[in-house]
Amino acid sequence: MAKRLLSLQLFLAIVVARARNNLPPSSERAWLSPGLFNYENSLGNLHRLPRIALDASHTILHNSIMKRSPVIGVVPQFFTIIGIAFARDDAPPSPVRPWAPPPLPTYERELRHYKLTDAERRYYPAIDPHKTYNLAELIDIAQRSNPETRVAWERARQAAAAVGLTESAYYPYLVAAAAGGYDRAFIPFPTLRVKQQTPPTNGNLPNVEIVGGGTLITESLLARAELNAKWLLLDFGERKATRAAAREQLMMANVGFNGTHQKIVFDVTDSFYQLGNARQKVMVTQSALGAAKTVEQAAQARFDNGLATKPELLQAEQQSAQSNFDVQASLGAESDARVALIESIGLLPTVSLKVADLPEQSYRDRQTADSVGELITKALSQRPDLVAKLANVRVKEQGILKIRAEYYPKVTLDAHVSETDLQVSVAKSDYFGGTRPTFGAFLTMNVPIFDGFARRHKLDMAQAELHQAENELAGARDSAAREVWKAYTDYRTALNKQDAAEKLLTASQSAFDAVLDSYKQGLSTYPEVVSAERNLTAALATSHDTQSAIYTSQAALALSVGDLARPAPPLVRQPRR
Repeated sequence: MAKRLLSLQLFLAIVVARARNNLPPSSERAWLSPGLFNYENSLGNLHRLPRIALDASHTILHNSIMKRSPVIGVVPQFFTIIGIAFARDDAPPSPVRPWAPPPLPTYERELRHYKLTDAERRYYPAIDPHKTYNLAELIDIAQRSNPETRVAWERARQAAAAVGLTESAYYPYLVAAAAGGYDRAFIPFPTLRVKQQTPPTNGNLPNVEIVGGGTLITESLLARAELNAKWLLLDFGERKATRAAAREQLMMANVGFNGTHQKIVFDVTDSFYQLGNARQKVMVTQSALGAAKTVEQAAQARFDNGLATKPELLQAEQQSAQSNFDVQASLGAESDARVALIESIGLLPTVSLKVADLPEQSYRDRQTADSVGELITKALSQRPDLVAKLANVRVKEQGILKIRAEYYPKVTLDAHVSETDLQVSVAKSDYFGGTRPTFGAFLTMNVPIFDGFARRHKLDMAQAELHQAENELAGARDSAAREVWKAYTDYRTALNKQDAAEKLLTASQSAFDAVLDSYKQGLSTYPEVVSAERNLTAALATSHDTQSAIYTSQAALALSVGDLARPAPPLVRQPRR
């Protein structure tokens, strides 16, 4: 009965202990955790904590002073020692204002005199200030010099080294050790005397008493060389799962490296087209300035002939000044676009770099022949981020296999061989001893029986991580499909807008020329000329924006599909006949 009562109490204790560690029953709706009210109450009383802590510190200090505790004299010394030891590791004294830590000048001085290392100087390109670089050459420079590509490359190298590290578990572990030294010790021994009496009949020893004693001094010279070997023979797939997970992580790093290159290529391409568009905006504003000057001259001529009023002439001069301001603003935008292009390549903004203009040929012949469904299918099978998500799912699967292998025994071979030279001297005698080899081998097996449910909890965590990775892959596929659809729509829209933009530009130019000629002959008013001029400027900007949109949307479509800077497939050697 007592055992049953004890078992029932133990079961109830486990239930109570685990009651606060439940999971949400499903992912469909919010869940009220049993301990939620405790956290909410703590948050509600959070404003009381500083006052409580302050009162407690005052109470402790008051009690220490009133009781004249001997700790009072020790505490200042203790805090002084701690302050000296951590004088260079202080945090900011308050969150109110910035703070200068003591070693800050040293770091600033090092940055001020920082020079490129040999490895960095090797990747830093030599820019010819007299050469005009086209888009392909700029992309090549960015791929060779941008630090992000080197960071991704080093990350891939680390993952490759991690694969080699996991493969080392298949080999025996050998350790060579050697030791040598001198040892002096003593052995105490007593002088005994047996009492002269009749031996007892119960089998016990006769009474013995210590009447003296002495010590025996020994000296030893030892030299030992040893070789130990440990080899894991059987682990039921744990090493295999670890190596497979490392290979999947290497795949993640490799496709991440390719994704970095694609991002850099897209950034350089987009910045190149933005610079070309900014240049075209400069030409548009300069053209608008020329048109404004022409209108101003016509207004001046009409004013001189008495056909225009003074306000009309002043409005023409105002329009010329506004056009001149727009030219300066467009020149500033062009400078910003140039700096953005140089930074996307990975160079300093101070580098003098000549960039080619946008090509003038139409890109109608380059529009894709694939449907949006075919592009989505292609993207779902080759985008680097989706490949990385799939590799992450496989990493989690191998993690589950690794944890399951922990339920099975492990068989290990331990072996050692050594050569020992021991020479001993007793009481100043001559050394005696010898050299002998020793060796041995053991086959051990470890069988896990109970670990406090640790493996089960680790398995639950691994399975949850697998489901999370699978859901992340599903979400990434949906996002990729939406990105391809949007990029495809933007590209087709830009192509369709090109014809309309060309017709709008032609009509606006014709209308401006006609209204300006009519204005010179006194048949049109100044507001009509200004309106035609603004329409022409807007048409020019729309034409250039449409052309730039075709370039950028095409690059965005290639990036969303995964075709941008896609590596060439490996060559397959055909067997000789």
